[in-house]
Amino acid sequence: MRSRKHRLRRPKRREDGGNVKWLVTFADLITLILVFFVLLFSMSHINSSKFQKLVGSMDKTLASEKTKDVHSKESQGEVQSTMNSDELLAYIKGKLKKNNLDDKIAAKKDSRGVVLVLQEQILFPTGEANLVSESRPFLNKIGEIIKELPNVIRVEGHTDKRPIRNSYYPSNWELSTARASSVIQYLSEAYNINSSRFVAIGYGDTKPLKISNQEEEMKKNRRVEIVISDLNN
Repeated sequence: MRSRKHRLRRPKRREDGGNVKWLVTFADLITLILVFFVLLFSMSHINSSKFQKLVGSMDKTLASEKTKDVHSKESQGEVQSTMNSDELLAYIKGKLKKNNLDDKIAAKKDSRGVVLVLQEQILFPTGEANLVSESRPFLNKIGEIIKELPNVIRVEGHTDKRPIRNSYYPSNWELSTARASSVIQYLSEAYNINSSRFVAIGYGDTKPLKISNQEEEMKKNRRVEIVISDLNN
């Protein structure tokens, strides 16, 4: 047998340069890392005075935008009041005086909140619960006030002690409740106020302002009280 001769062959050199491509990728990575650290270094040396001026400018801009937003909501009747009862009373008295209603609608404050007192004669015929047309100017001004506030509104009907019994109202309880409901219906419909904000209460003759048999005194007991509830209650 003829012996085979094994020849040593030199490895062929690659012509495409593939054995150095990884160096290019590595160099790109090193460059990116270098850029990253340069950015970090530059950010750590921001001029503090310039930075504070920038922050101050941004604060002023944000404050200005907030003020504009509040004014916009006020113009749309969407003010969310944070006034306490004293501030609210002063605000409402100012509104009533401005519209020449301070001699027709009494405003006071008690444990319930701010209370507006409207006498029977400017709202209803005696013994009835249907609003007279003359009541609208008064209720309209009240509607303009309360639609801007977030408070719960309690409308309380009151009568004098003279008994009533007819086909509509078996007693003063029903009459006083019906009157409170009539006021709520008008305000909620005329001013698109959510009815869930209202509470109707009829007290009949159980909470008189005056204890007397004189007509002038009893007349003061026939009233509707609109209570703008204290937000803290």
